[in-house]
Amino acid sequence: MAFVRVPTIEEMDLLPQIPQVLAERGGAALQWEALRERLAAGARSPLGRAWVLALEPSAELAWIDQQQQRTAEMRRLVAGGSSFEFRGLIDPTEQLDKARIDGAALEPLELMAMLEMAERVAAWRQMLLAPPDAVRDKWPAMEALSEPLREHDLGNLLRFLRGKIEADGSLSDDASPDLRRIRRALERQHRAIEDSLRRALGKLSEGGNTQEDLITVRGERFVIPVKAEFKRKVGGVIHGSSSSGQTVFIEPLETIEHNNELVRLLDEEQAEVHRILVAMTRAIAAQSEALSLGAAILAEADAHQGLAKFAEDLDCVRPLFGDERVDVEEWSGLGRSVRRDDSELAALLEMVDARHPLLELRLRAQAGSIVPLTIALPAGKKQMIVSGPNTGGKTVALKTAGLLAVMAQAGVPVPATRARLPLFTAIYADIGDAQSIEQNLSTFSAHVVNVNRIAHVADAQSLVLLDELGSATDPEEGAALAVAVAEHFLHRGAWTLITTHLTSLKVYATRHEGVLNAAVGFDEATLTPTYDLRLGVPGASAGLNIAARLGLDPAIVANARTQMSTQTADIGRFLDDLHAQLTAAQAERAQLAGREQELAKERLRLETEGRNEQKARTRELGEKIETLIKDFEAQLRDTVKAIDDKTVAQKIARSSALRIATLRREFSEQFQSTVVAHNTGADKNDAKPADRVRDPKMGDLVRLKSLGREGRVSRVVDSKTLEVTVGSMKMRVPKTDVAEVVAVHAETPVQAARKRGGVTVSTATGSDDAEYMTSEINVIGRTADEAESEVERFIERAFLAGLPRIRVVHGVGMGILRRTLREFLRNHPHVAEVSEPP
Repeated sequence: MAFVRVPTIEEMDLLPQIPQVLAERGGAALQWEALRERLAAGARSPLGRAWVLALEPSAELAWIDQQQQRTAEMRRLVAGGSSFEFRGLIDPTEQLDKARIDGAALEPLELMAMLEMAERVAAWRQMLLAPPDAVRDKWPAMEALSEPLREHDLGNLLRFLRGKIEADGSLSDDASPDLRRIRRALERQHRAIEDSLRRALGKLSEGGNTQEDLITVRGERFVIPVKAEFKRKVGGVIHGSSSSGQTVFIEPLETIEHNNELVRLLDEEQAEVHRILVAMTRAIAAQSEALSLGAAILAEADAHQGLAKFAEDLDCVRPLFGDERVDVEEWSGLGRSVRRDDSELAALLEMVDARHPLLELRLRAQAGSIVPLTIALPAGKKQMIVSGPNTGGKTVALKTAGLLAVMAQAGVPVPATRARLPLFTAIYADIGDAQSIEQNLSTFSAHVVNVNRIAHVADAQSLVLLDELGSATDPEEGAALAVAVAEHFLHRGAWTLITTHLTSLKVYATRHEGVLNAAVGFDEATLTPTYDLRLGVPGASAGLNIAARLGLDPAIVANARTQMSTQTADIGRFLDDLHAQLTAAQAERAQLAGREQELAKERLRLETEGRNEQKARTRELGEKIETLIKDFEAQLRDTVKAIDDKTVAQKIARSSALRIATLRREFSEQFQSTVVAHNTGADKNDAKPADRVRDPKMGDLVRLKSLGREGRVSRVVDSKTLEVTVGSMKMRVPKTDVAEVVAVHAETPVQAARKRGGVTVSTATGSDDAEYMTSEINVIGRTADEAESEVERFIERAFLAGLPRIRVVHGVGMGILRRTLREFLRNHPHVAEVSEPP
């Protein structure tokens, strides 16, 4: 018989393997154990709960990031409505230990538990192969954790085990053909025995020899009860008597063979059942690696799903450490803290809108709500002095900071809107009453012993939390001791949060660069705490105000006020006034922010309306001017037609048409330049209008005042001159001709294709709609004057569009149109060359 040792639950990684566990994590005061219990309740299996209960904070950033990432991915699964059912997940160590023994057979109930375990492992593997839409391609950390399961297919094992064990733990008749055959034979044998015994009872009961008319079992043999005095009258084997001795149980002779056959069939059934159990056990042993691996993987997956549900319920975020940066993700509910700008790096210890998880859960159960607090130490600050009234939340702030730090380094998301923390190697806390009767220590002595221990071990990677430092002794001596202790931790470079009522510590904070004052809020009007934390200012203790609110005799309170020194009273009034001013400033700041938003909206609306109105008026003016020019051209043509001398008339017509075209172009350029100058402010009496336009560089798109069109800067000739490409035409222009540097928009695929194909697209003057400028004009059938006028307008448009060449189609006929157009084109200022087409 061979025995193979199965690893223990720890060796199988059924519990988290945590590297660099913190040297200390704040003790019982931070309530990490209580929080772990609440977190473990979210797991669905004993293994998942055990995994969470074993969590401890680590100082290894890679492990923390891995745990935070796995929880974030399971949170995505939970939020997508596809959470996994981990019920049935067990520790298989004992069963696998027994299964690996040669010839061993697990009990049916053990086999049922292993079957359910195998079902869970197979279902998780299937989800790994075909993830739900919520996490498809979005959970690399969980895929990496589950990767070893890909090569283990439990399908054959499940098919072999399913349907063989009933709910009561017995084997099903369908467990094997032989078992079904044997049990059918047993049923028949039972009926035969019953028939035999009924006949014997019938005969005996006629003479009154039987005690009662029933069949019973003794020693796995079916018998009938017979009165003791008639036992010799019944042939058969006696299998005992009743306790009174009045009845004996006899197996009739005619039933003996039937009972023998029944015993043989029962033995055969037991043998077959054992054979089946051994076969099933052997099948489980063959998959022991997959089942052990699956238990370890699913234990952690169950734990992360429980943590994900907790994070979703309390709206937690993933904390960052040091200057760690995380890219923005498409789903903010994943719980990542996202670096938005460099200002976030100003504080390496920052918890924005932080909430103590246990306090929040308790307040929720009481239909209450928690007040979030923000704890932040800016760059250069490593120590915070928190002051303010009793019951104001100083200790809660301390515990919240400590517990969230433990959660973060244990890989658990923290309840806050943003969190950035140093990577601590230890968290030390001196919170609460540390009095020890057993060690004969007073409250003050116990605090001193604990603080002394922390002072010897804390370093620059430690978080130190000290509650009511310097209390429980003479106020003057306690204040001096508190300042000395605070200075010690400041010189050690430890991250330190201290709560106090001592004025000397508040003054100490204002005199040291590395220390920040903070105050818990207190409403002087209602004499109640607000529980918020204000950074940068000390707080007043308000002890007398709180005593009055709690109902202390007014005469006692008044007498106490007279006992206060003038300096103490002045400091208290100053702090009260300071907090009142801060409250008013915050309200005024919020009001100004609202007004600025309203003004920005109104400014945008007016600018949009102004631009639309200006475009409409510009378009209307351009249309009126165009109409006037056309009327002038028509009158000019009518005047020329009235001249009798045709030669003179033609000459005047050509000259006037050329002059009108030139004037039209010049006017269009001036009009567009005026519009652009007005839009950019260049026409205003500005001492430095050029300041509105940044200095153009090669490749910039600029709008020219002279043309009213856009061009690309192909070269900077000198400090005053640019070479600009407009369409296919290059020109040199002074920098003062640049109205604005136009923002370049990304090319669409269609525009890029047009550029590659040599297609030119121009924008018609005075219109917002783009149109296609053709390079050909057809004047067949026109008179010479009509053709000349149309070609003139076409040349102007082609010139403004930057076309390098155009084609004029005029037909053959008598050659008059051909000669007239060629003479006109050779004299046109925009025509460089006239050639015959091939």
